[in-house]
Amino acid sequence: MNDRHDIATPGRTKEIINKHGFSFKKSLGQNFLIDSNILNKIVDAADLNEQRGALEIGPGIGALTERLARQAHNVTAVEIDQRLLPILQDSLGDYDNVRVRHGDVLKVDLQELFREDFANVDKVSVVANLPYYVTTPILMKLLEEKLPLDNIVVMIQKEVAQRMAAAPGGKDYGSLSIAVQYYCIPELVCIVPKTVFIPQPNVESAVIRLKLREEPPVHVQDEQHFFELMQACFVQRRKTIANNLKTRYFSGSDREQLEQLLAEAGIEPSRRGETLSIEEYGRLSDVFLAAGIR
Repeated sequence: MNDRHDIATPGRTKEIINKHGFSFKKSLGQNFLIDSNILNKIVDAADLNEQRGALEIGPGIGALTERLARQAHNVTAVEIDQRLLPILQDSLGDYDNVRVRHGDVLKVDLQELFREDFANVDKVSVVANLPYYVTTPILMKLLEEKLPLDNIVVMIQKEVAQRMAAAPGGKDYGSLSIAVQYYCIPELVCIVPKTVFIPQPNVESAVIRLKLREEPPVHVQDEQHFFELMQACFVQRRKTIANNLKTRYFSGSDREQLEQLLAEAGIEPSRRGETLSIEEYGRLSDVFLAAGIR
């Protein structure tokens, strides 16, 4: 459905900003989207319908919010900037299925929010144009809290999206790739040029879709240990996995035990962290735990 009053146009966005005397705060990473085609791609990727809910983080002046309201049963938008609340009330006044909450999503009790706002829907998608400076903390909070999510569709910095979707062996593959892919199946939807924002950011963006897994790709005995061990292997990317693990878990005299455990997990000591698959990290974590090494 298109509407001549869509917020996501340069003219309408400037009109709203001028009407309310709004000024952008660089510290909040505010860049408003002014391109309907990009919005269509974001909303289409979220696979919404009248039985589903949507959680938006950082709605700005409501450009994406109104599109979500047309597709979903109900929308909750969490906005940290109090100055935007009256603007959102004005711009979204025609939609009775939208709830705007004031708060920092990193501090919000999301379990409670889901119980209060999404009790009457089948599935929930997170859909957002995320501020670049808090992309990773927000996404990891959403994933680690094991919320009843179907998918997450977000606009983020292009390089970060590429790292999330990267396969083992390349320069983009690292601890973020593994952390995201443990919980989700990532898919790059599109690359977004700087020109479709007011104001223009300094970097290119990308839309990524994270489809939540029903089961992780590897079953590990201790998730926290798995993540800690995996991160230890990337502390110094140019070092071998043996040298990184030795620094984190062993004293100088234990090199032989380390090599024995790596052999038990079927991993060559000379490999680097970016060459190991999630399955190999899972196997290594379980071998370490069996040997009592935390």
